[in-house]
Amino acid sequence: MSAIAYRVESSHPLMGPLLPIPGAKFLNFLDRSLAIVLASKSMTHPSGHEIRVVHVPTGEIIFRKNDAHQASCRDEC
Repeated sequence: MSAIAYRVESSHPLMGPLLPIPGAKFLNFLDRSLAIVLASKSMTHPSGHEIRVVHVPTGEIIFRKNDAHQASCRDEC
């Protein structure tokens, strides 16, 4: 099995205070929880694009976030 188990990815650069490499389009992790936390606390530049956590061996998307949806939720919630 590959050492890389989870990938946080986006088609646009990722930004956020917890990211080890700001501006990357993908980051690899061994730990599922860490990948999901970093994805949930991150955003894209420009904002409004999707961020996904993918289980690398299967290709399954285990977490998906869209910045535009969260921005509208903050206004309504």
